[in-house]
Amino acid sequence: MSQALLPVIDEDSAPFFAGCREGVLRMQQCAETGRLIFPPRPLSPFAPRVPPIWTDVSGRGTIWSFVVPHPPLLPPFAELAPYNVILVSLAEDPRVRLTGNLIRRAGDPIDSVDPAEIEIGARVRVVFERVNDELSLPRWVLDPD
Repeated sequence: MSQALLPVIDEDSAPFFAGCREGVLRMQQCAETGRLIFPPRPLSPFAPRVPPIWTDVSGRGTIWSFVVPHPPLLPPFAELAPYNVILVSLAEDPRVRLTGNLIRRAGDPIDSVDPAEIEIGARVRVVFERVNDELSLPRWVLDPD
């Protein structure tokens, strides 16, 4: 993965990425309302004077939408086309959605699932791809349970 495409890890997002390195999907939660928050931020959008807390979630959800990028693609991804980018609604709060790639199994490349096989509403669970010693990223696999 190109260095230019790596996410910026800042004070607000560091606990999310620390969870990814540990193999845990960690999300912010409003300390007043209990609603999940993503992307990470310094204050809750539901109770703006209250800093969010961090909580571990199940890492399960459903495919809410997906796209298959077409050329021109960023050079590091061109050789992987066609690949998918999915939007996952989390089981704990379907209003919270994370992007990622649907892969066949942990460790597979982002082009391991034929886009024709993807179904909106399919259940998925998170797996993590180690990019380097500092960074692991969430990916998604089908969840038959």
